[in-house]
Amino acid sequence: MRPSLRSLLAPIGLLATVALAGEAHADDSVGILVLKEHGVGTAAQAQPYVDKLVAIAAKQAGWASAKGSYQTTRTAAEKYITDSKPHFGILSLAALLGLKDKQKLEIIGQVTSSRAGGQQYHLVSKNAADAAGCKGKSLATDHADDTKFIDNVVFGGKMKLSEFTLVQTTRPIQTVKKVVAGEAECALIDDAQFAELGTVDGAKDLKSVWKSDKLPSMAIVAFPSAPAAEKKGFQAVFSKVCEGDGKDVCKEVGISAMKSASSTDYQTVITAYAKQ
Repeated sequence: MRPSLRSLLAPIGLLATVALAGEAHADDSVGILVLKEHGVGTAAQAQPYVDKLVAIAAKQAGWASAKGSYQTTRTAAEKYITDSKPHFGILSLAALLGLKDKQKLEIIGQVTSSRAGGQQYHLVSKNAADAAGCKGKSLATDHADDTKFIDNVVFGGKMKLSEFTLVQTTRPIQTVKKVVAGEAECALIDDAQFAELGTVDGAKDLKSVWKSDKLPSMAIVAFPSAPAAEKKGFQAVFSKVCEGDGKDVCKEVGISAMKSASSTDYQTVITAYAKQ
């Protein structure tokens, strides 16, 4: 499964939006965090594109400079938060729910990207006919690092990871290949992985035997360090980012929509995640 440029950049290109918001830090640079867990590609691959897009956005906004950080794990992201104290971030859903209270994040926007993944999850199998056919059997997934998110939000409390024999993987393609090779009966994958099944040798025989409800997309958040006026200015540009000079950039990175949002738009999943 070779990642397309668009699939690699989908969560990254959103930085152009973030960088259009607000005022610069005291050192005339804008710190921005993009945390995309379980995405295609590595932080090292993504960072050059982050730098380029942030530079373009900084020029549009009239900033002297801007700094973006693309992270793929919460541990690395929290170190960046501690060290750099960014004002804004774009977070995948599980990361948002896991960090919202701890980091006192305020949801101010929502970004939809056709390539970002994480808005719907599937159980796929060659042999099972439904979710019941997967229970008690081997389940490959690279999404098991936040059990509460999977049990409460993805499964909606109707199933638990503990009901399967877990085969933990570390890469999206590895998960699918486990089922193709017969090393796992089923796999839990997200919509981005599901869309790429046709590119994996032997995966044409895999079928979705269960799918989750549609979940909210990546959230744009403000950290406590962001002044009220800066947040307001950020939200004011959401509908304008992909116009003019930003049109081609948005198209290339696969941005579908961008709009203001609040905790209300995520309340269902926030409540579900908090359940014990």
